[in-house]
Amino acid sequence: MAAHAGLTVERITRAAAELADRVGIEKVTVSALAREFGVKDASFYSHVKNLREIRTRVALLASDEMNQALAAAIAGRSGAEALTAFADAYRDYALAHPGRYAATQLPLDQGDFAELTDTAVLARSVELTYAVMRHYRLEEPARTDAARLLRSTFHGFATIEAAGGFHHPRAAADSWRRITAGLHHLLATWPS
Repeated sequence: MAAHAGLTVERITRAAAELADRVGIEKVTVSALAREFGVKDASFYSHVKNLREIRTRVALLASDEMNQALAAAIAGRSGAEALTAFADAYRDYALAHPGRYAATQLPLDQGDFAELTDTAVLARSVELTYAVMRHYRLEEPARTDAARLLRSTFHGFATIEAAGGFHHPRAAADSWRRITAGLHHLLATWPS
């Protein structure tokens, strides 16, 4: 039956990512995926070990997709322009792919994915963040602190916005512009 359904690790991962965007990563189960393919749950176990592997694969796929979007956004830019492009690409991805984005926030144990793919995909997001911040010439530990501020701000805003949490008449996009401008100013004047 698995051959008839055309199951492969890649198809399972893509289907899980699409399902996550529709219903949330927490509702991606082997049974739900089996229904998507019209097969029995057991058909999956010749391709993946368990649900944890499926969710890990979605997290790695989403991280790679997001990294590509971030890299394309900041290419050839620096300073406020790079920061704004990075922030916009981050927010756009999180809003367009809510389930995949949520998967990127899952705690992953390196033992869960070391054999699955090139683990450099996870380090790439840090490299891209640091590339944006290079303009601000922050040394450690300020660079790590600033990177955590950016991630927290972008994640918090996108998560609240995706959940419909901004009910004020002021458009979320207008607030976003002011926030990114404020972050640029803060990074440019980061306390030593």
